[in-house]
Amino acid sequence: MRCRIIHALVFVCTGILAADVVPAGPERTTLGDLLKVQQSVQGLLPKLRPAVVAIQTHDGTASGVIITQDGLILTAAHVAEKPGREMRVVLDDGKVVKAVTLGLDKTTDAALMQLRDSGAKWPFVKVNREVVKAQPGVWCIALGHPGGFDKQRGVVLRVGKIVRQTANSLQTDCVLMGGDSGGPLFNLAGEVIGIHSQIWEDRDQNMHVSMAPFFRSWDDMKMSRIIRVWGTGSGGYLGVNLGPADVSPVRILQVNKGSAAERARLIKDDQIVALDGEAVQAVSQFQNAVRARPAGTEIRLRIQRGAETLEIKATLTPPPKEDAG
Repeated sequence: MRCRIIHALVFVCTGILAADVVPAGPERTTLGDLLKVQQSVQGLLPKLRPAVVAIQTHDGTASGVIITQDGLILTAAHVAEKPGREMRVVLDDGKVVKAVTLGLDKTTDAALMQLRDSGAKWPFVKVNREVVKAQPGVWCIALGHPGGFDKQRGVVLRVGKIVRQTANSLQTDCVLMGGDSGGPLFNLAGEVIGIHSQIWEDRDQNMHVSMAPFFRSWDDMKMSRIIRVWGTGSGGYLGVNLGPADVSPVRILQVNKGSAAERARLIKDDQIVALDGEAVQAVSQFQNAVRARPAGTEIRLRIQRGAETLEIKATLTPPPKEDAG
């Protein structure tokens, strides 16, 4: 009965959101669009909800999401607070298990936790690594346990759209409440694209950590380190200067000496057309995509050099200390 009630509310909530939100593109949301979203959400919820957990903190409750079979959890840094804390985690069926906090990125509010029972096989969901695709106008699903775990009510679902994307965060119009912090934001493929971070009174002012900080600092957080300066961690570094974040097309203004870009023989005035087959439309989009890839990753760039189109490969490096961005 619980699932049926939630499913019945999905279309109603979606209709309210669509009436107030103007899509990023020229076309407005149609009834057919809403019906497709409703169908997607109805199919996804039973698959996603077992991986969404409630977290009992020392002063309240929060949320998180399991992303590996051995029990790795994504949550918010202000929920974890510090490495090595033992936390009580409530599963979808009401069972309470123990977890320990790992590392966290205090500059972006990203954090990892690990469930204690390493021999168990936990329910989990996939994470979307294509950070650049979480663009304004894209439909999304927010899940969490606002007000704490309630077995009779279950996980709470909100449907909305992405309003804005920054280097480390997503802004949506999904309505969040206290206790949602650390919970997952999904795309309509059922993949995690963000973690609930800042909750505001205005519906369209809710902020989520994107997957970029997690990927950039993944190794450091798994080793229980605290990231205190934005840009540090294991995120990739190409070594080019591109100008303001909203500039398009993306043109290289300078290639830094000794960088991956120099080794790949990129030069000043090269225009970056695509990254790993995805069209590059703005500087901020390209920078986010590079930083979301760990150091050591080989990327494929399509470059426009005058009248010539080139395919160039480059292997990302860790950011140098003097240029941690």
